[in-house]
Amino acid sequence: MAFNINDFRANGARQGLARPNQFTVALFPPFATPESSRSVLLVQAASLPSFDLAPVVVPYFGAQIKFSGERNYNPWPITVINDEDFAMRAMFEKWSNIMNTLVSNRLDPNYYPTAYKTTAEVTQKGKDGRDLRVYRFVGLWPMQVSDIALSWESQGQYEQFQVVFSIDYFEPIFTTSTDTYNPLLPDEPQISGNPNPTLPVG
Repeated sequence: MAFNINDFRANGARQGLARPNQFTVALFPPFATPESSRSVLLVQAASLPSFDLAPVVVPYFGAQIKFSGERNYNPWPITVINDEDFAMRAMFEKWSNIMNTLVSNRLDPNYYPTAYKTTAEVTQKGKDGRDLRVYRFVGLWPMQVSDIALSWESQGQYEQFQVVFSIDYFEPIFTTSTDTYNPLLPDEPQISGNPNPTLPVG
């Protein structure tokens, strides 16, 4: 096949290529707080979710036959900018304290047994500002909140910290592409919202 730049422009990069710096993250902690809305402004790094379907290997006469096995949902990390009000940091500290109080080492009974879990959404944006794809993380809770490094030598920098979430699963809830796969099978109860007509329910 001969090289032709017009083929790439017409059939490869039809929409001008998705950009990794065009995204927002929306967090919905399990308690009421006005700081949750600031996540779309202060989460400066995240990722679209990875997916891992581990094989089940069956040895047979010296060969290894691989069948699809259980799905594994990997932890989801984000990076948060720390403002001087420490509001986002305090939100994660409160969330962690609910799950396991810092001194008494207990789960807050108001959030028993799994009310500390919630959802989050990451949205890939286009250069024109429209939503291209939205993933919702379900059963999400912060399993690790990193330290914030301090140093007298740090100049021209700002503080940031990382949060790693455990998730039960994720699902696409909006897409502009032509895929129409459904995360639920037709014979299963439809429990998820579906604001996008290109992702049919049922």
